[in-house]
Amino acid sequence: MTSARPPLNARQARRLGTLLVGAQFGLMALLVVLGAQALQPWPGMPQLLLAAALALAGALLGLAALQANRPGNFNIHPEPRAGGRLVARGPYRWVRHPMYAAVLLLTAAAAVVAGSAAAALGWAALLAVLVGKAGLEERWLAEHHAGYADYCRRTRRLVPGLY
Repeated sequence: MTSARPPLNARQARRLGTLLVGAQFGLMALLVVLGAQALQPWPGMPQLLLAAALALAGALLGLAALQANRPGNFNIHPEPRAGGRLVARGPYRWVRHPMYAAVLLLTAAAAVVAGSAAAALGWAALLAVLVGKAGLEERWLAEHHAGYADYCRRTRRLVPGLY
């Protein structure tokens, strides 16, 4: 037996989007603080190398996403901007939310440096927030862009070929 949830109205969806943005930035800040605290004493070299690789991958992906989807077309809030266009080039060819993937890679670097259960839980919470935010954003994008359902069939949400 499943209980069907009633769909969110526009006001509820905007509130949820704002809550998810707040949670996203709060968790990002937590992970950065935990990572910075762990730098004293200096972490081991394997930990630093992994963190550096994750941070580099996240930075490159974020820059590529910004190159493909110029500021003014996207929004930190999951609700699409009025007059925004659907972008399917650059990293958007493979994933629908490359900026979220970049945030996850960058904060994973901080969590690796922190090397704590709190950092791992913070990162997992951020992942859950961004997956929820992506789902809400996709509902809005489907309403605003006629070709969005087809785009979803060809691309993954966060990880090319997997998810």
